[in-house]
Amino acid sequence: MPKVRTNRTKYPDGWELIAPTLREMEAKMREAENDPHDGKRKCETLWPIFKIAHQRSQYIFELYYKRNEISKELYEFCLDQGYGDSNLIAKWKKVHTCSSFMNKLCKGVSYLFTV
Repeated sequence: MPKVRTNRTKYPDGWELIAPTLREMEAKMREAENDPHDGKRKCETLWPIFKIAHQRSQYIFELYYKRNEISKELYEFCLDQGYGDSNLIAKWKKVHTCSSFMNKLCKGVSYLFTV
């Protein structure tokens, strides 16, 4: 007998903590999408939308990588559901990793340049 598929999404643990902030950002996104664009250039109408999408991705990035407040399961769920941009987060992660590596490298080699 085949499984019965439901349309309900099962939210991982910890979703209740970040859901209000994501809903608030989603409401701001809807407001920015419905904002009248009379007298604005096409690119100017998209700036608020990109800004909010950037903030939402940054929020998820900081919760997972910097503060370690959400689980990997919740992080992946947010990316799969479209709450964050995985390519943008990958770029930040790469920059974050490189900068921390350079800091360690500079601390280790700093004795060469002391007089």
